[in-house]
Amino acid sequence: MPRTSAGLLLYRRTDAGLEVLLGHMGGPFWARRERAWSVPKGEPDPGEEDLHAVAVREFTEELGTPPPASPVEDLDLGTVRQGGGKVVRAWAREGSFDETGARSNLVEVEWPPGSGRRLEVPEIDRAAWFAPDEARRVVVAAQAELVDRLVEAVGGR
Repeated sequence: MPRTSAGLLLYRRTDAGLEVLLGHMGGPFWARRERAWSVPKGEPDPGEEDLHAVAVREFTEELGTPPPASPVEDLDLGTVRQGGGKVVRAWAREGSFDETGARSNLVEVEWPPGSGRRLEVPEIDRAAWFAPDEARRVVVAAQAELVDRLVEAVGGR
């Protein structure tokens, strides 16, 4: 059975058009990679079934603050399958967020791989707003489809 993650793609409308909030994955593995941005997401705890609640929790953990409240129901963007087989289920929410205040939780990784050396790194080391075209270039390849679905649903470029 493939691993599943749930995420929340925050978006806003500006004078320049639609923008989405992405997080840059932390740690040395992702430091110099071109496609190292992602929808804030994570895996459910054992027995946890409400993936939307997981998406909201993971946004909070990875960015250090709960997502902004929304007067409307989050938009279900469906699922995508990433290169390693992980399935990502995502929702979109319109809202404002000060990306300069993002403070992620820490995770432990082995680095270099196979060395036995453990490091604590932020799960997300920074966050930024992107226009859809730029987001498609920097986000993990499979997640570009989530940006496309959002643009189709709410309009934008």
